[in-house]
Amino acid sequence: RMAGSSAPWIGSAYLFLQSTCKTIALPSLYESSQQKYSIFKALKLALADSTGSLNGVDMLKVHCSHPHLIIQLKFCKEENCRRFLRSYRDGALQESLQNHLQLSLAVSKVPLNMELKAGSEHLDNMLKEEDRCLECIYKEKPDRLRDEEITELEECLKSLVLHQNIHNNMAAKDCMSPNSLCPPYSSQGSSLSPDVTFTFQEQQFANRTLTLDDHQKFAKLVSKKWKQVGRSLQKHCRALRDPVIDNLALEYDREGLYEQAYQLLLRFIQSEGKKATIARLIAALEENGLTRLSEELLGLHSNEGSS
Repeated sequence: RMAGSSAPWIGSAYLFLQSTCKTIALPSLYESSQQKYSIFKALKLALADSTGSLNGVDMLKVHCSHPHLIIQLKFCKEENCRRFLRSYRDGALQESLQNHLQLSLAVSKVPLNMELKAGSEHLDNMLKEEDRCLECIYKEKPDRLRDEEITELEECLKSLVLHQNIHNNMAAKDCMSPNSLCPPYSSQGSSLSPDVTFTFQEQQFANRTLTLDDHQKFAKLVSKKWKQVGRSLQKHCRALRDPVIDNLALEYDREGLYEQAYQLLLRFIQSEGKKATIARLIAALEENGLTRLSEELLGLHSNEGSS
């Protein structure tokens, strides 16, 4: 039996993905050198969401078998496999992957069909029988080591996350692909239009897209209130819908408050593009009483004792 052995619990399954949108062919996108990383990043993040850890499930290989993209998965802990199965069964994995693909590919929607197989068994037919699914996955031992291409993509993802942690001025130079994790900043923050303004402390300010400087100041100064600001932004940003904020808190817990806040605003910027404006961020900050941070972002540096 699975739990009776002293050896680590290891099993394997295949996840079949197919986009139901005619203009989005996942195998073709993955075979494209320009889009491969975008697809991989979305897969990795969605799988991390499903288990609560970036290392909860391992991708061994991605097969392109039109119209399907087939991912060979390896589980090294029964607990992680259970979490994955529940996320898959409840539709959370599907929704998470759709959202991550939407962000990575910069499209409005990526409808998906998903199938899960272990050997000859179609696990979709027995999802309510969790133990039976586990037995099927446990019986299928991985037949390969991780593909070299997957290893390279993993290293690329890790290096980009590390780069964000450093948050130095070389952000633009270190972006390794058009679809990397680096956000689409302009140098000064482009105005949406000359007549778009907003009011703060009875003054008018020109609206603009968020810059790298805004991003770093927010992450440095927002402290423990980053989740509250995220919930305010969440009202008009689908990419921050539950459970994304709580998942960010879990995933970046060891890196600390700066990185958690940085990743929150990164999701907002990547999702909203030119609509990720200073006006929207200031409104969220005001809603949570963060007046000093608003003043800092707008360059006011007020000496008044506002809070």
